[in-house]
Amino acid sequence: MKIHEYQGKELLRKFGVTVPRGIPAFSVEEAVAAAEQLGGPVWVVKAQIHAGGRGKGGGVKLARSVDEVRQLSTEILGMQLITHQTGPAGQKVRRLLIEEGADIKKEYYVGIVTDRGTQRVCVMASSEGGMDIEEVAESHPEKILKVFVDPGTGLTDGEAENLARGIGVPETSVKKAAAEFQKLYKCYWDTDSSLAEINPLILTGSGDIIALDAKFNFDTNALFRHPEIVAYRDIDEEDPAEVEASKHDLAYIQLDGNIGCLVNGAGLAMATMDTIKLFGGEPANFLDVGGSATEERVTEAFKIMLANKGTKAILVNIFGGIMRCDVIAQGVITACKAVNLSVPLVVRMKGTNEELGKQLLVDSGLPIISADTMAEAATRVVAAAK
Repeated sequence: MKIHEYQGKELLRKFGVTVPRGIPAFSVEEAVAAAEQLGGPVWVVKAQIHAGGRGKGGGVKLARSVDEVRQLSTEILGMQLITHQTGPAGQKVRRLLIEEGADIKKEYYVGIVTDRGTQRVCVMASSEGGMDIEEVAESHPEKILKVFVDPGTGLTDGEAENLARGIGVPETSVKKAAAEFQKLYKCYWDTDSSLAEINPLILTGSGDIIALDAKFNFDTNALFRHPEIVAYRDIDEEDPAEVEASKHDLAYIQLDGNIGCLVNGAGLAMATMDTIKLFGGEPANFLDVGGSATEERVTEAFKIMLANKGTKAILVNIFGGIMRCDVIAQGVITACKAVNLSVPLVVRMKGTNEELGKQLLVDSGLPIISADTMAEAATRVVAAAK
């Protein structure tokens, strides 16, 4: 789950991270009122979408008068903001953040992720913060410093200070920067984040360290512990098909291909998509119905896949361990009849009640293409999609 910048800054503020004063706005009038409430000679009008690169896309503008705040808010609010993370369709701007201006002397970058390889928390920082951090990471990886933190001890004073010195923070501000790193780490850890990123983290002319941006992703499996974070969810920023799938406890991610996939188990789903690509096809989605799928859930899964007009064929690949093949077969039959299936369907089943499941498909009279192996299933569904 992702949240907006202004929501991320609310979290950072709770953990003592220094952030600029800012007020979210959902209309031009609210934006103007926010600027008047903040006061000052300079404001930043910032589009709020779940994607990076907003500045390059024209979604972050400086205003030097309240009239200019009105003008820029009118331009940005409602625009289809296209960045390198939104794709060519862009994302509609429905929210703004009106923020006080900042005295920027130097921009840095800091980010925190879980590193599965070392089973530690990776705290990354760079002296090259700002809009081109992705290019820095690609072209000059040596400028991205990393500290692998033991979760049992957390980010120590020494680690934080070494990181600050390593990215060139002036000695007079090292302790301030280290303190901000440690507060960010605590925020990351206590909220079950999967990503916490500040770009840029700035050094002001007076030597203060301020988080000028905030980006957070959260581990969905831990959200039951954080109702206050769930309340931040903005469904308008999510794919409608994925939102609908979540209502039925289906793990669904829409992709750009034309072969729908319905599989039980995340690992098998990944392997199925890989096999489709190996045989020259392109998966239209990731869809894991889990180990306790019912006929109703399978039917909903078919509806969601077919709502994607690019779907030209469907592959059902089931391993009957916890899930019985006959239950899935009956679900497939019910779903085909309920949605009046009009695209080719390939079904592969292995495991518990496999023969019973296959017989149910045969007796259904539906034009289902059966397959015995992964390779056979992929070959047939790729051919059917063409």
